[in-house]
Amino acid sequence: MKTKFLKVADIDKKWILIDAENVVTGRLASFVAMRLRGKHLPTYTPHNDCGDHVIIINADKVVFTGKKRSNKTYYRHTGYPGGLKETTAGKVLDGRFPERVMRKAVQRMLPKESPLARKQLSNLKIYAGSQHPHEAQTPEVIDFKSMSPKNTIGA
Repeated sequence: MKTKFLKVADIDKKWILIDAENVVTGRLASFVAMRLRGKHLPTYTPHNDCGDHVIIINADKVVFTGKKRSNKTYYRHTGYPGGLKETTAGKVLDGRFPERVMRKAVQRMLPKESPLARKQLSNLKIYAGSQHPHEAQTPEVIDFKSMSPKNTIGA
């Protein structure tokens, strides 16, 4: 048996659209990371970007289980001594850029700091509202909420 690797010219990328309203953040991030890498395809090739383009709408309405909204902290450093800043997930979701929560969750499920991971993350488009400028690509709508009852909280 010989292993067949997908060539760059043979890659067929699709566009998918996911509504993130009342969806658990970690479950959605895991699903999106798998789609971005292309691991759902039988032609998955680890060293090529063979995943799909993913559009997430209503990213400001994602939910966390338990007390993660108030207890989960995000850290960043200003670059100066003693410049460690922290914020909670609730503050980020209620703030100016609520889509950063979803982007960080997906980014941390991709391979670490490589050119391939950066390329795969560039195929992710996240919007806080229900509008997106990608109608021309005719994305396939995936109903993530109905895949499992654990994917949603509330109504």
